[in-house]
Amino acid sequence: MGSSDPVQSGASSGGFTRLFGFLFAILTIGAAAYVMLAGAQPATATDVAQNVHLGVASCAGSTCHGRQVADGAVVRQDELLRWQEDSSTSGAHSRAFRTLGTARSAAIARNLGLASAETAPMCLGCHSDNASATGPKHQLSDGVGCESCHGAASGWISSHYAVGASPQRNIAQGMIPLSDPKSRASNCLDCHFGSAKPGQFVSHRIMAAGHPRVTFELDLFTGLQAHHNEDADYVRRKGKRDPVQDWAVGQAVALDRALSLWSDAGLGQEGIFPEYYFFDCHSCHRRISDDPSFRAAAVANPGRPIPRGMAPFSDGNMIMLSAAARRTSPALAQRFDADSKAFHAALASDRPKALKAAARLRSTTNALLAAFGGKRFSSGDIKALVATISDSAMRPRYTDYDGSAQAVMAVDTLLNALVNNGSVSAGQAASIRAEINRAYAAVKDPYGYQPAAFRAALSRASNAIGAL
Repeated sequence: MGSSDPVQSGASSGGFTRLFGFLFAILTIGAAAYVMLAGAQPATATDVAQNVHLGVASCAGSTCHGRQVADGAVVRQDELLRWQEDSSTSGAHSRAFRTLGTARSAAIARNLGLASAETAPMCLGCHSDNASATGPKHQLSDGVGCESCHGAASGWISSHYAVGASPQRNIAQGMIPLSDPKSRASNCLDCHFGSAKPGQFVSHRIMAAGHPRVTFELDLFTGLQAHHNEDADYVRRKGKRDPVQDWAVGQAVALDRALSLWSDAGLGQEGIFPEYYFFDCHSCHRRISDDPSFRAAAVANPGRPIPRGMAPFSDGNMIMLSAAARRTSPALAQRFDADSKAFHAALASDRPKALKAAARLRSTTNALLAAFGGKRFSSGDIKALVATISDSAMRPRYTDYDGSAQAVMAVDTLLNALVNNGSVSAGQAASIRAEINRAYAAVKDPYGYQPAAFRAALSRASNAIGAL
């Protein structure tokens, strides 16, 4: 029972401290933190062969990642302290298992007919490192530990810090290449959207039982969960991170994941019904009435040609990808828009046609992903993206909560990218923070979402950034 609920508040100008209230909800998948004293343990041949997860304690020696101060010569070495920081979003993963012991989780478990959330595989898949092969120091109560993100340590724990070690060798021995945005997005999405792996799919039934909404934006999550410094040594070994590339890649990988899971016969349907997890929640969860004078809150969306009254596939990532494609590859942008509209239209026909349309849309999405992988975004690109996200072609598509939440997160990410590359000063960014906060406020309550108010707020924020 994974991650997140909607936008709660605006952001600060510090880049990664933005949206604390929002991301506290997104990342609060809680767990018990403790002081770990054991040092790194060499892996046995059996461990390596079985892809064993050794547990957080195996990384926590004072000569490894368990220091109390960040004074390591190469890496901080206080990574465990940051991971388990109880009051910060950077410690959210360590709190994951603890969440399963709360009253809310107990209620969700009862509604699902589970004996306990703390023992249910459908919950442990994302609230713990529920690996199939584990070592003696591994504990589910560690929550989402080191190996949940970095991969089973048995293959590389005894050599990744040795003289001559390199990221490439660590990856060859089983470490997940988190410096690669595509790999990082795929790994994060396993819990922050879902996967076909056991215990990693938040169905509509789980959400109906009380699980919060799940949402994801790669740059935002990367910043809030980073336990390293991107210094000169890091850049030499792994390259410099481009937050805008992260944002674009994350949007593409998220859409590809949604389409692939929806296309899975075992996940895309629930009995005779479609699996509603993939569809926009508030297309159905709106106030309805048979009073002839009642005015429906639903607004027509030109990006998804479906009959009125049909549940639309959540299209926040599609809208963002359309904006990114228009700047990166205009030809692919036209193809992507045509394929996304065709997919929405096919959903109103039958599942076989929709599956074919989904395959075409996935193909175009992956072509965009390849284009983003080789793209370094200039200040001009970033400002153009901000303008595109709120221009007259995009504004009419902000009819629902999901796309609007993605849009304001994108504008915030892009503004911080301008600050980080020196194009905009922190003072200039702070001067227009109020406009972005108004856009956040417009999506604070998904049940009170008003498209016109959001569009106006987003336009003001975009115009303010364009004027810098």
